[in-house]
Amino acid sequence: MSDNRVKKAPPSIDEWLQEAKAHRMATRSGMFLIHNGVVRETPKAQVRQGIDDGSVVTGMEFSYDAAKVDKVITETLNMEGIFHVKVWLNEGQLEVGDDIMYVLIGGDIRPRVIDALQFLVGKIKNECVIEIEQKS
Repeated sequence: MSDNRVKKAPPSIDEWLQEAKAHRMATRSGMFLIHNGVVRETPKAQVRQGIDDGSVVTGMEFSYDAAKVDKVITETLNMEGIFHVKVWLNEGQLEVGDDIMYVLIGGDIRPRVIDALQFLVGKIKNECVIEIEQKS
């Protein structure tokens, strides 16, 4: 996992899109899809499992394994019709409203791009990161 415990400044999505549209495979892309995950005050267990213990998220300790993320990016780029993938992950002590991640996927048609985004974000969240919610 990453050793840096200071949250990072988020990337410029405008710059990411300019870069993606200038990429050698951009002429084959018909869609770019962006995901921005943020720290919310509702606990994960409440949103995903309906378990409401009355607590509220006040922050999160976030870290990730860069090698695992790189592997998942490669897997995503090997999906049919996917030509561009860019990922940014924050780290350290995050507050409610802080950015956790940005993901940009470019590909030929909407269903493939949506599937690739689902695949990539799901793999990152389930296999590459550690999120420790702090609650009150």
